[in-house]
Amino acid sequence: MDIARMREFALSYTQAWSSQNPESVASHFAENGSLQINENPPSVGRTELTETAKSFMTQIPDLALTMDDLSINGDGFIYRWTLRGTNSGPNGNGNSVEISGFEEWTMNREGLILESKGHMDLDDYQRQLSAVAP
Repeated sequence: MDIARMREFALSYTQAWSSQNPESVASHFAENGSLQINENPPSVGRTELTETAKSFMTQIPDLALTMDDLSINGDGFIYRWTLRGTNSGPNGNGNSVEISGFEEWTMNREGLILESKGHMDLDDYQRQLSAVAP
């Protein structure tokens, strides 16, 4: 897949994360696709992927993702993003959250994500979620 088509795909993926529709995020993955965040166990298959997206969207109902960059990485792609929002979900404290990260994508022949290895500073993310709001 060429970089121009991948940019369109990545923009669609970005919009899906900002949509409050977790199924839309999962639809960007192959049926048996996976998303692994750091060293945590991967979410495999669209049902688990939907639940993973839903957990972020529930915690941060105004979640807005921005695509910072997309680049070719061997046979795959590196998708760089920034997440912004407010921890106002269940038991939320109103904290603003801003965290950047990236995903290493391996695509299938149909142009969907077969494997995504996500990287973000989970300690900083948890600190922002749980800090006492000003």
